[in-house]
Amino acid sequence: MRFRGTGSLVAALVLAMSGVACAGEALGGELAALVDVQKYERCIHIMAMLLIGFGFLMVFVRKYGRSALTATYLLVSMALPLYLLKDSVTGGDTAVATIDRLILAEFAAASLLICAGAVLGRLKMKQYLLLAILFVPAYALNEWIVINGGLGLITGKVVDTGGSIVIHAFGAIFGLGVAASMTTRREYETPVESDDTSDRFSLLGSMALWVFWPSFCAALVAPADVPRTAVAVVLALCGSTLATYFASVKLRGKVSAADMANAALAGGVAIGSSCDAAGSAAAFGIGMLAGVISTVGFAEIQARLTGLTKKVDTCGVFYLHGLPGLAGGLAAIVFVSGIDPAAQLAGVLVTVVVAAVAGLVSGKVISFLGRRAVAYVDSEEFAVE
Repeated sequence: MRFRGTGSLVAALVLAMSGVACAGEALGGELAALVDVQKYERCIHIMAMLLIGFGFLMVFVRKYGRSALTATYLLVSMALPLYLLKDSVTGGDTAVATIDRLILAEFAAASLLICAGAVLGRLKMKQYLLLAILFVPAYALNEWIVINGGLGLITGKVVDTGGSIVIHAFGAIFGLGVAASMTTRREYETPVESDDTSDRFSLLGSMALWVFWPSFCAALVAPADVPRTAVAVVLALCGSTLATYFASVKLRGKVSAADMANAALAGGVAIGSSCDAAGSAAAFGIGMLAGVISTVGFAEIQARLTGLTKKVDTCGVFYLHGLPGLAGGLAAIVFVSGIDPAAQLAGVLVTVVVAAVAGLVSGKVISFLGRRAVAYVDSEEFAVE
């Protein structure tokens, strides 16, 4: 094609620029699609954590394996649509269920499973469903206040990339609130039994969580920050695993399978707030500290606190998710540059208050549906040979 004169030259330039613009748009679209594919892969990793990791971690209760896995199915299946549905209530964009929204829904499901661990074995199946209905709106409210600055309670930015505060600490404290409202004397006096088989399955679930935890923390970070985030999370998990082994042997005389299945994951919980900012040495140190805190919780604090309060935290979620989550949220003040300490502290405080109050109220509501005749056994609701 030939152009003559100034007008023709301008036309040629316009066509050329149009071609460049179209090519740029196409390239941008391809890059966006590639990012979504990468997020989808991490999204599926998180789904494996929810169903396989959390599910098998909770089968440590010897006679409650069928119920624990079924409850996991039901809780995840309730949490995902409930969280996605909230946009239609709050006026958000519901035209497309983007991969980001699905990942955020998975975060809510993870927090719900943490919460359910506190009362595992003491709820009827239908009560797990009610727990999900009550939990997800409270979780979304806290997320809106702490992360999005809702109600103007927190004026600065709270740093919580991997959810140490709004996912782990919130779920654990909410679960403690439910347990405080629902634990009966009979449930308190009934031992939570495990055996070799249930411990092995629990360790399998723990290992699945360990493997996929970097995807959980890196799910929504910028693509350029994914490698650094993954390395930090792996190092934190290494730190907590090693610390758990040595602390367990020191405190108990021999290593405990329950400690290894649970406290070894505390590094992943604690590194969440600063996972995309902490250096390698800091990540390993945070993991080691979290492993020690969690192991001390399981080995020393749990029995004493249970005896003092006469309330049962079945899975010990306060020691795996609560204490390490709060510690991780506070550790970000030290390891994340440019952070607003006042906002970070406010985020922790608001989360504790919202979770505790909502959990106590939810426990009262759930108790209206009655109580199990016998705790920690499948046979009340399942056909067991």
